[in-house]
Amino acid sequence: MMSVNTRYKAMSCLKPEDPDRRASKDLDKRIAQWMREYEKVIKLLLLGAGESGKTTILKQMRILHLQGFSEKERQDKVQEIRQNVLQAIKEFYEHVTKVWADEGIQECYGRSNEFSLIDSAKYFLDKIDEIRDPDYKPSDQDILCCRIRTSEIQKVEFQVKVPKKYGGSSQLFWMFDVGGQRGERRKWIQVFDGITAILFLVSSSGFDMKLREDSDRNRMKESLELFQDVWSSRFLRESGFILFLNKQDVLKKKLQAGAQLAKYFPEFDSYSLSTQDRDEDEDNEYNRARCFIRDKFLEITRKPQTNRRMSTTEMYYDLHRETKKRDCYWHFTTATDTNNVKRVFDDIHHMILMWNIQSIAPS
Repeated sequence: MMSVNTRYKAMSCLKPEDPDRRASKDLDKRIAQWMREYEKVIKLLLLGAGESGKTTILKQMRILHLQGFSEKERQDKVQEIRQNVLQAIKEFYEHVTKVWADEGIQECYGRSNEFSLIDSAKYFLDKIDEIRDPDYKPSDQDILCCRIRTSEIQKVEFQVKVPKKYGGSSQLFWMFDVGGQRGERRKWIQVFDGITAILFLVSSSGFDMKLREDSDRNRMKESLELFQDVWSSRFLRESGFILFLNKQDVLKKKLQAGAQLAKYFPEFDSYSLSTQDRDEDEDNEYNRARCFIRDKFLEITRKPQTNRRMSTTEMYYDLHRETKKRDCYWHFTTATDTNNVKRVFDDIHHMILMWNIQSIAPS
């Protein structure tokens, strides 16, 4: 005779499974699958002060690795580009054309570092007749130069082919862009978890400019302080770090027009290029300036972090983690130049592949 317990178990097997329990199991499986995929994704976070070029890099990823911009997206950008013209001069078409041709206005533009003017002002004002055309359709370069303040976290997903010698197939990337103005930085921590590498962007041409949100604050000095905060963040110590010294084209033009870096950073007067930094193909003053700005940031990465004040939680974290040397890689970049960004991103992809190989190699 079947025991009571055996009969109970047999009856339990015949009972239909609770729908809520089944739904919970299905959800657990989907979460587990998502986590496996999430851990495989290369996650890049774009950080930097406002107007350093983060959103432009995100647009470049769409051009390089996706299908670029749809017809609808190009039409949507028309109004934003015309808004850029309005921001630059606050006049319209016939008046703008006459005003922009005025010698006094051109002289005023030459002193644009003394007031807040978008970087794309000259680019769009020089093609005002094209932009005013009712059938105007923005080119990729127009969209790259279009400046709209980022007020929310943006994300682009794209696949990159892996060379056969590293296993072939493809690798999924997620790139996040967050606003750089002071009011947007409180959102940054939302996307810090599991980041593979930080791409920190610097507006190299901002050495003689003030913040748009604080007219008493030098942009370069603000960027240096922000870099210090990000570099020393305990939430990002396991992430790779790549410095983009951006807007090299604007920096070069500024210096050729007579802008003086030493006026804002007096130590530049005594700065000398190292042997490895000398470049006979580049203008010497420009080369000194870009290397000086680079070294200002790299100095921060060489400073010991022990002197800064830490919370009890941070001290506990420091005591219970494996100490390892951190490197900061750097590139001179022009975010509006697709070829330049492609070369730089290819280097970064190769670097990440090397990181992955080293992480799984036996110690």
